[in-house]
Amino acid sequence: MDAATSFWATPIGWTLATIGGILIVTVGILISLAFLLLADRKIWAGVQLRKGPNVVGPFGLLQSFADFFKFVLKEIVVPSGSDKVVFLAAPLITFILAFIAWAVIPFAPGWVISDLNVGVLYILAISSLGVYGIIMGGWASNSKYPFLGSLRSAAQMVSYEVSMGLVIINVILLAGTMNLTQIVTAQNGWIWNWNMFGGGLDTLPTIVVMLPMTIVFFISALAETNRPPFDLPEAESELVAGYQVEYSSTPYLLFMIGEYANIVFMCAMISLLFCGG
Repeated sequence: MDAATSFWATPIGWTLATIGGILIVTVGILISLAFLLLADRKIWAGVQLRKGPNVVGPFGLLQSFADFFKFVLKEIVVPSGSDKVVFLAAPLITFILAFIAWAVIPFAPGWVISDLNVGVLYILAISSLGVYGIIMGGWASNSKYPFLGSLRSAAQMVSYEVSMGLVIINVILLAGTMNLTQIVTAQNGWIWNWNMFGGGLDTLPTIVVMLPMTIVFFISALAETNRPPFDLPEAESELVAGYQVEYSSTPYLLFMIGEYANIVFMCAMISLLFCGG
């Protein structure tokens, strides 16, 4: 073993490698979120027959970065009657939980921050904790509108986590493991080896269960991340933004980053669990 290899085997080398991996994943997700948000705005603008962002940079490609600096530089307004500690902690918790779930996501063979044998259980635990950030944000605002919005959001998230958990159990039984890397490896080969289509020719009859389960997971993921037509927590009919109505500036940005990070995370999950990674 040479000196460079032996260094990465030491506690200091392992710590530096882990921190480096975390930074690479975090920065990559943040950059992808910037362009996902831009695409989201342009697509919905097209649906509503209007122009999307097209001024900041070529084709509006820098719009998300301009929005980022705007949120960072704006003054943080905290309602006078709110619980200030909980009010500011809520978006931070949502942001952190949205990113630590990525620790067990394999990006390529051997490219995973933490290759846990109970990776699926870890994800279910982290996703369940995400409800607390929303409840805390609505309660700490000291206003009935965000509080009712947070209860509605939490009820929707908890409800669809149940269906997602039941679907994931089918994948665990089919793959025989809760390790995401091994679940992806078990789907190597042609398209009929994907869990969506039964996981292989020898288990092809299970397609009658797994294909509907894939559809159920997709619908549950839309509801879990408040995407249309399950965007009821936004409360547009009441002209308020649900649990976020009292938030502005950076705390609001943290909530939005957490929400969009969860959207990308659900895309990764449906790819890993059902489409062979």
